[in-house]
Amino acid sequence: MVKKEQELTEGVVTEMLPNAMFRVSVKDTGEEVIGYLSGKMRKFRIRVLVGDTVLMVMDPYGGKARITHRVNK
Repeated sequence: MVKKEQELTEGVVTEMLPNAMFRVSVKDTGEEVIGYLSGKMRKFRIRVLVGDTVLMVMDPYGGKARITHRVNK
């Protein structure tokens, strides 16, 4: 099985929404997208709070992004 290249985008969490979803401001473009936690982040209960910098994989169809990492700064 060949894995597709996943481009990671950096953003900042601006608002917490229900069901482990977040409103994230993308650093490069300034647009806001809805981000949801990846399975491993849910499994290991990694906390994401407002103001955290996160890495995410954008949905090719737009609108949503999967949060894969929380950046420690």
